Order: sequence, then C-alpha cells, then structure tokens
Amino acid sequence: MDADIAWPRKTREIHNHHMDSTIWNRFAFRDGDVVVATYGKSGTTWTQQIVSQILFGGATDIVVPEMSPWLDLRVPPAEQKLAALEAQTHRRFVKTHLPVDALVYSPTARYVYVGRDGRDVLWSLYNHHAGANALWYELINDTPGRVGPPIGRPPDSVRQYFLEWLDGDGYPFWSFWENVRSWWAIRDLPNMYLLHFNDLKADLPGEIRRLAAFLGAPLDEAALPGIVEHCSIEWMRNHGGQTVPMGGAIFDGGAERFLHKGTNGRWRDTLTAEDIARYEAASLRELGPDCAAWLAHGGRRPA
Repeated sequence: MDADIAWPRKTREIHNHHMDSTIWNRFAFRDGDVVVATYGKSGTTWTQQIVSQILFGGATDIVVPEMSPWLDLRVPPAEQKLAALEAQTHRRFVKTHLPVDALVYSPTARYVYVGRDGRDVLWSLYNHHAGANALWYELINDTPGRVGPPIGRPPDSVRQYFLEWLDGDGYPFWSFWENVRSWWAIRDLPNMYLLHFNDLKADLPGEIRRLAAFLGAPLDEAALPGIVEHCSIEWMRNHGGQTVPMGGAIFDGGAERFLHKGTNGRWRDTLTAEDIARYEAASLRELGPDCAAWLAHGGRRPA
C-alpha cells in the first residue's frame, strides 16, 4: 500500500445499548481480513453471505454468523469473539456498524461499505425492531457493561418511528448521516469498496464478480450460478441456521422475520409528501449532492 496515503485514524469510542467500539483496539488484524460495514439493515447479512460464498467457493455447509461476527456488538463478550477469530485459520471477515472514526482502519484489510436509501433502511429496521422478542431485549439491555439508556419497544406506527428516527438523528439507534458520510469520505482509498443495495438487486452476478476481483479472490465461473442461488433471499431464509444471527431465535418469526422482504419503496404508501421532502432535504444537507444521489439510487461510480 502507498506510504503517502493518509489512512483513517480512530479518534473516539462509541458506547450504547448495542455497541462497544473498544473491541477494535484489541483486534489483531491479518493481511487480507475483510470488514463489511453498514449503518445496518442495508444488506449487511446479504453481503456477508456473498463474501462467504466468494471466499469458500459456493460452500453450503458454513455457518456465516459464527464465522463473521458483528465485532462491535456488546454480545457475546469481547474476549469470546476475539478468541474465536484468533482461532480461525481461513481468511476472516467481520462486520461493523460503526462510522470510520470509531474503529481501527488497517491498510492491509479490505473494507466493503454497503449503502441503501435511508427510508428503505428505516422500513427494514422497523420490521427488525418490532419483531424482536424478549431474548433480544434481554441480551441488548441486560448484558453487563451497557452505557446509556436501554432500548425500548417501537411505536405501533412506522411513520412515527421514521419521524422520530429522522428528527432524532438515528434514534433509538445511532446516527445514520455520520455513518454514511464517514465511509463516503474515504471511498477512494485503494482498500475500500462502495457497494449499494440497489446494485445487488439489479445485477447480483455482476456485483459478485466485481466484489471478488476487489477482494483478490479467484472466482470459478462454473460455480457462479450456485453462488448466486445461495445468495438469494429464498435460499438464505430456508437455511436460516447458517445465515441469520442465532438462527433467528431473537425474533418472532425467526429467520423469515429477520430476512423480511428485501424490497425497496415500501415507504411510498405511508410517508406524506412533506415527510419525503424533509428526508430528501436532510440527505442533501448532511451528505452533499453526490453522496445523496448515490445513496438514493446506487449505480457504479466511474473507475
């Protein structure tokens, strides 16, 4: 890697009901580690499945959530996650929901950031939150070490949930805008890859090929049809024990609830014209025109 590059540096810690960013201070990187980063509900689990299929040649006997933990989640304990990752002998891949300045950025790792329109994120997030069961709340709120208030149950109205999220800068989770903005700002680094949910929907085989090339992972074209099948929502739902955290046990409805519709635009029938205008104005203000346009629509950036 170019010694003249100004690599991102960690400048702060983030703690909340879900996160403890200090684990990154103890994670021992290896050359070629892959970090899948998102705000959340942007195609994270889908992308982890895609990465696993690329790295393991379309294998159907791997348990991705165990192999690829959410590193900054407070559960299970950091020591348990770090020990499990240290014991892995294959090429490792983890996920994060942190902004760039709250994690350790390694020049020798590969980073994949997945974006999605915030309105679609929020609709998926509401399904996730509304479907969480007592075990989810117990793990998130009652695991020792929580900093800040617990997370409560969502309102009955998804529109109210959206407006509280928009007005509260990501409430009751974390800031959407700073997350997107921080990763967009480093998009030109040589070990950074921007991926968009819409592009995965539009051309999954093409995106798999491009991602494999970025990762430097050989891709057998003969295996590609099977890889594409194993990365379909239907296949992932039917194999939830291998694709979904805890096999979906923390959600009413299991893996099918976690891997819900995978569709966009459901907000159009609920949000008012004023709601939509407020969101779009916030996106433009917080992200700037280029990032806001990419987040709303996707599309490959020029090389």
